[in-house]
Amino acid sequence: MISQVTDTSTAEHYTWGGVCDGWHLLKDPSLSVIQERVPPNAGEVPHFHVKARQYFYVISGAATLEFENTKVSFGPNQGLHVPPNVSHRFVNDSDADVVFLVISSPTTAGDRVNLEWSA
Repeated sequence: MISQVTDTSTAEHYTWGGVCDGWHLLKDPSLSVIQERVPPNAGEVPHFHVKARQYFYVISGAATLEFENTKVSFGPNQGLHVPPNVSHRFVNDSDADVVFLVISSPTTAGDRVNLEWSA
């Protein structure tokens, strides 16, 4: 089956964290492709996925993935893989929006465990 071309003007849109945007470019139980926009000083709560592995790929801006004991910053045309059961948090510590793709296999629906990290 041939799929239709998708982009942010045709994809299902949602907001998260009160200020962040997401667009489901591909929403399938075995594979999810989402484009997201995170404004400066915004991000997710720490969490992990039991089954899903994720790949974060920055289109524009600068991103940081925080892990329990380290941080990894990356920018346009760079990506980072997060295996299942690895605690992480996506944040934008920069002064401009970060736009990125998050590709998950399988989908993260119902597969997220939120955490609290000590400061």
